[in-house]
Amino acid sequence: MAEAFLTTVLEKLSTLIYDEYVRITGVGKEMKKLSDTLTTIQAVVEDAEMKQIESKAIQNWLLKLNDLIYEIDDILDEYATKISKLKHNNSKIGLFNLKNIIFRRETGRRIQQVIEQLDAVAAERTKFHLREIAIERPVEAAAVRETGSRLNESHKVYGRGKDAEKIIDILVNCVGDSEELSILPIIGVGGLGKTTFAQLVYNDQRVVDHFDKRIWVCVSDNFDVKALLKAMIESWTRNASDLANLDALQHRLWELLNNKRYLLVLDDVWNDDQEKWSQLKNVVSCGSKGSSIIVTTRLKKVADIMRTLPSHYLTGLSKEHCWMLIQERAFGQEKEKFPNLEAIGRQIANKCAGVPLAAKALGGLLRFKRTEKQWIYVKESEIWELPHEETLILPALRLSYHHLPLALRQCFAYCATFPKDTFIRKEELIFMWMAHGYISSRGALEVEDVGNDICNELVLRSLLQHVPNRVTKKPDLIMHDLLHDLAQSIMENKIPGTHVPRTANVVTICCLSYE
Repeated sequence: MAEAFLTTVLEKLSTLIYDEYVRITGVGKEMKKLSDTLTTIQAVVEDAEMKQIESKAIQNWLLKLNDLIYEIDDILDEYATKISKLKHNNSKIGLFNLKNIIFRRETGRRIQQVIEQLDAVAAERTKFHLREIAIERPVEAAAVRETGSRLNESHKVYGRGKDAEKIIDILVNCVGDSEELSILPIIGVGGLGKTTFAQLVYNDQRVVDHFDKRIWVCVSDNFDVKALLKAMIESWTRNASDLANLDALQHRLWELLNNKRYLLVLDDVWNDDQEKWSQLKNVVSCGSKGSSIIVTTRLKKVADIMRTLPSHYLTGLSKEHCWMLIQERAFGQEKEKFPNLEAIGRQIANKCAGVPLAAKALGGLLRFKRTEKQWIYVKESEIWELPHEETLILPALRLSYHHLPLALRQCFAYCATFPKDTFIRKEELIFMWMAHGYISSRGALEVEDVGNDICNELVLRSLLQHVPNRVTKKPDLIMHDLLHDLAQSIMENKIPGTHVPRTANVVTICCLSYE
């Protein structure tokens, strides 16, 4: 979250530097130097936030930087308040009374001190060999996650039978001889098993028999049309395409797809650029009647852009199915040998919040633990406090966080101040964002409108969910338990690249029962 807050502080500095009252006081020069130093550091912060997952030294460097940024923010807020009072009184003369002269000198001294500390932090960054990443460039994932079409037959898929039957029926019976290319998105939070579910459908014998050809492409961050066309050709022919020209790739794929009823799976799609999708769709819309595309994504806005059929929302597994997954990973073929651990294990299953990835990870953690004391430790620990689990669960969820625009990161993390399983009133959440300075007006948009847009964006990215409020008749918001764990770990700096907001105050919430 360092970069998001750093951007906010730089915006404050930019506003103050060019303020007429600030220029008169002479503090603008120090503020300009401060802005230049922060801008230099800003270029490498994104890379630092990604790399400090495996580097304690970089994590400590970010913590020192965060502390300085908060101190700078305090100085700027105090100075802006003083200037605002003078403007309210319409008094430039008041700038030069003894009290305000002393305040200016003290502010200048504080800024100079923090510049010296910041220079030391800036110099320290060179030993980490951090890359400069343009702020407007999309964030790269910590690791490229590539998927394939084969289902791991050594592990059972629990709790997805009804969902799979529904999707298979749509593909085989409902779409049938539809003239239009059918596009069916599957939406769910990170770790919910969208890829496994798509593999389950893709490999079902009814699907295999129904389609002339099946193609699987893992998309992830790189929604490059040429790269995707190459991947489709390779998936079909099992040979890497040596074609480099876009036109040649388009013609080759047309030759393969023309008059064929095909199923294409586009797994893990993040692109919400409608123009890019239109380019790809124009190329693949040449199959015969009944051709279909399955898209897996975390983002509702991606599904809304691509779909021709209603999106299928993948829900969490039941507690029983989570326990079955944990059992399988923890005991293997020895499920019956440790009945004393079942009661604790079922409580551990509650921690999974219906997410198969969490169940698999926790089961793997318990693989060679056979004492009640060891299992109780896992039961009583937070997800991010468990050894090795940050390498599995949280990075999968952190992809959603790192794909957020900088302006939304603090707003998302702040949601952890609300207890789990409580409904959040949108108006109160926006008010708290405003109080902490996370959002401000933007052009013709009032600050409340900006906050409303951010709420909607977080819903579209599956980071918050709308739920009906039976009393007010207005939709409230709720956060999935594991996403709450992610936000809380960011708030409490339990995982790298995070810091505790200074103003995590108690807020008024509407606590309603949630099933």
